[in-house]
Amino acid sequence: MYEMVQAVLNSEQKTDLEQLVNALSTSGKNYFLRNEILQTFADYCHQSEKPAYFFHSSSLGQLINYTHEIILEDDQIWFLVRPKIASQQAWRFARDLSTWEQEDQKVLLDVRDRLVNSYQPRILELDFAPFYQNSPEVSDARNIGQGLAVLHRSLHSQITTNPTYWIEALWEVLQRHQYDDIPLLINEQIKSGTELLEQVKQALNLIAERPSEEPYEKFHAELQALGFEPGWGNTASRVRETFALLQRLIDTPDPAILEAFVARIPAVFRVVLISIHGWVGQEEVLGRPETAGQVVYVLNQARNLENRLAEEIKQAGLECLGIKPQVIILTRLIPNCEGTKCNLRLEKLAGTENAWILRVPFREFNPKVTQNWIRKFEIWPYLETFALDSEQELLKEMGGKPNLIIGNYSDGNLVAFLLASRLGVTQCNIAHSLEKPKYLFSNLYWQDLEEEYHFSAQFTADLISMNAADFIITSSFQEIVGTPDTIGQYESYNCFTMPHLYHVVNGANLFSPKFNVLVPGVDEKFFFPYNQSENRSSEQSKKIKELLFTSEDSQVLGHLENPDKRPIFALAPINSIKNLAGLAECFGMSKELQERCNLILVTSKLHSYEATNPEEAREIERLHEIIHQYQLHGCIRWLGMRLPNAELGEVYRLIADAQGIFVHFARFEAFGMTILEAMISGLPTFATQFGGALEIIQDGESGFLINPTDLPGTAEKIINFLDRCAENPQYWQEVSEKAIQRVRNEFNWQSHTTKLLSIAKISQFWNYVSRNSKGTLLRYLEAIFFLIYKPRAEIILEQHQKH
Repeated sequence: MYEMVQAVLNSEQKTDLEQLVNALSTSGKNYFLRNEILQTFADYCHQSEKPAYFFHSSSLGQLINYTHEIILEDDQIWFLVRPKIASQQAWRFARDLSTWEQEDQKVLLDVRDRLVNSYQPRILELDFAPFYQNSPEVSDARNIGQGLAVLHRSLHSQITTNPTYWIEALWEVLQRHQYDDIPLLINEQIKSGTELLEQVKQALNLIAERPSEEPYEKFHAELQALGFEPGWGNTASRVRETFALLQRLIDTPDPAILEAFVARIPAVFRVVLISIHGWVGQEEVLGRPETAGQVVYVLNQARNLENRLAEEIKQAGLECLGIKPQVIILTRLIPNCEGTKCNLRLEKLAGTENAWILRVPFREFNPKVTQNWIRKFEIWPYLETFALDSEQELLKEMGGKPNLIIGNYSDGNLVAFLLASRLGVTQCNIAHSLEKPKYLFSNLYWQDLEEEYHFSAQFTADLISMNAADFIITSSFQEIVGTPDTIGQYESYNCFTMPHLYHVVNGANLFSPKFNVLVPGVDEKFFFPYNQSENRSSEQSKKIKELLFTSEDSQVLGHLENPDKRPIFALAPINSIKNLAGLAECFGMSKELQERCNLILVTSKLHSYEATNPEEAREIERLHEIIHQYQLHGCIRWLGMRLPNAELGEVYRLIADAQGIFVHFARFEAFGMTILEAMISGLPTFATQFGGALEIIQDGESGFLINPTDLPGTAEKIINFLDRCAENPQYWQEVSEKAIQRVRNEFNWQSHTTKLLSIAKISQFWNYVSRNSKGTLLRYLEAIFFLIYKPRAEIILEQHQKH
């Protein structure tokens, strides 16, 4: 990077940089982000008649394309440069470009504070780097998110470096395994690692000639006499394989053998999934609009976890002990449940034997508030007491401590931290979507946004939980570190300022093995291909088809003058991020799209008076204004109603019957469950390039990536697709089939839950073998919780009580 800067300032390009800075200065602003910088530079190159290569390939072009922020001060210019993913640098230039030097990135925090007149010479600084100093790390940024592999390699290194210690540590790990005081794997007869190795050899000799399918119960007593308890397998062949893996692991350690052996260890029986702020229910409940995707994810994960745990318990030979998996979704009980079952303490999860939704009420601070649903930005004052109350409810319901606690979203992750730290169990975090990068300058101007969003509590909660977690699951690589052009969600937490509150330096260690990319799947009970006609109901199809295209209903706006035109379909909650108004405007600006297509929108609401917050009301009103402005009444249908999954799946398929397309027009999307649902249904899908779709869709093959900020460009991309369909009648089917196969091959819940449990087990294994103590880190996090988070949450409570 130094050579690049030097090449710019020691050449004629220095003048070009001066002109670029002058062009930025004429805007009257001092703070510029990447898109503004690139556009200004492109305009300068055009006006100066620079050759085509100059924008990208000149030294200045490369510098500007790596630049994500420019801040202009009276006597200096600051560049935040990102030469590669997960690597940011701060460069300071004299205003006349006579001098330059690289600075520690945290210096920019003071610069940003000065920019908003909030500079303080001394401010609290949060730094988590010391807690990761002795931990393994990903060596190559391209491998971020593959934490499981890193831990395997680290354990393998320990084995080969100190085999004697390893054997003893392995014995200690196996000796600790139990279920409610029932010993598993080995008993007190085996008193050391050396004895373990000898007894494994004897056990292998004992079962060497037994029939493969002989049940474990038949030779249980003989193994027990050697010091082995249940857990090695349910048949002779399974037990032989497990013992052979252990022997190979001790004799010739290898990461693949280690992974296979640890995956077989029965270490997880009770799992708690925490999802608090949505309406967590089944069938017709499935969350509020802002949480529906999360609730679907959690329900599917719970069902598949129970199935996987049951299979692992069976294969380990533990059914003979009466051990069964227990999976609980912990959520909030809502007394005013609006006809749903969200006021029931306990609800069985359909399609499972022992998975339940456990609802715990918020403590009664203010009945007017806690009787009702609370939007996700207002929930922070209730979480500490919710965690304390939930601990007792969980222990009572499960009959013992869980082995794994999985938090969902910022609030669920904070409660996971509070529960896991008290109970001493493994904690997993799943953010789904971090709010900080979604709202521009949300940390810098947090004080202006505090009354509506309370970001000071939320961002502090995020910092606490992501550093407390034993492992973090993300749905995509870019969720962690973004792309070459965009900063990742977790990356945005690494170094930032909350003026007058604190500075964060080293807030998220992106190279930590705690990060694991683990894609979700689709519930194919409801979402399956349109051409799978044997699973479709003709009666349901007729009902939904009329609703989509022709029938009149108080919850439907608009009529279609020509219902046979190819439909463009979008499904999303109404908010500025999901950007349905932007899609309507894109459609309205293109006469050709209106001539060739109808636009069909499905949301949960139709009118602003139904909105639950000001942002939602503004977006509904904007959508109505766009429909009126572009006179779309004859080519748009807007369904403002909640549809159960069974009907929603049929909506996708009916759009596919009409050879329509699905458009996901969000300004940003962490992953996008609706993208998977549309693709598995067979719909060619156009999805935002900003977020997880980059790792779902192979652009031009299994779908198409679009830029929702470029309305004409998006319309042109859809029109090009329509043209290809007109030229080649098979083209729509080709893309449709590739979309279906892409989801089926790469996104399924079976592989998700198998790997999730493997990560949980290896995390437990690593923490013990490496003697990894979180005690100091937890004390640091508790200080942040009580000294920063809790006072901010109490302010929110005071506001609630005033209202």
